[in-house]
Amino acid sequence: MDLQVIILCGGYGTRMGSVTGTLPKPMVDVAGRPLLWHVMRCFADRGATRFVLCLGYLGDVVQTWLEQTPLPWDVEAVDTGRDTLTGGRLLGVRERLEGRSAFVTYGDGVADVDLPGLLAHHRREGRHATVTALRPRSRFGVLDLNGGAVTRFREKPLLDQYVSGGFFVFEPPAFDALRPDEMLEQGALGRLADANQLSAWRHEGLWISVDTPRDLAEINRLADGGAPWLASS
Repeated sequence: MDLQVIILCGGYGTRMGSVTGTLPKPMVDVAGRPLLWHVMRCFADRGATRFVLCLGYLGDVVQTWLEQTPLPWDVEAVDTGRDTLTGGRLLGVRERLEGRSAFVTYGDGVADVDLPGLLAHHRREGRHATVTALRPRSRFGVLDLNGGAVTRFREKPLLDQYVSGGFFVFEPPAFDALRPDEMLEQGALGRLADANQLSAWRHEGLWISVDTPRDLAEINRLADGGAPWLASS
């Protein structure tokens, strides 16, 4: 588990509305700590404690927090540009990996991913990259219909399709698929899949992506309920 963890935390977070007017999204408050701290905890609690933070929009806020907050981990913050896309951000820190494997994730998603299992699966598959695949939950109740009759009602069930939940493992050749003028999802992942160099690790546990004020309220509601994966200390 002694892999560096690259965290993409430089975007504008526009879907958060006014919340991100003065804060980058990874710094919004969750249970008394920045969301970014909880993301890092997802890895640190499982043995990965070396982090590279790709900063951009309001990166100075993250820098100030790091300077003022003693953390028990090895953390390097890198200014990868205010308007840089995620492909460019990853390319901007590539040399810091010294040709080794790395975890890659986003600064707005928390999950109880089995990281040792993910890494073992990645190594068994032998591909350039692995993505954590999960089934998101519907925001709405789902109706099963037979003509004009409702035969079953399911409140916010898991959807059938798998989506990318982040929590990647990248080998050095995976970076060759990146382009500085592209988002990671819009180019590199497709190229890796086309080349049969992208594997998937299925995750059936907890995963929350904090994209909107609704998501932020939900994750704080869970934290107030004593969620063990959202410790406040």
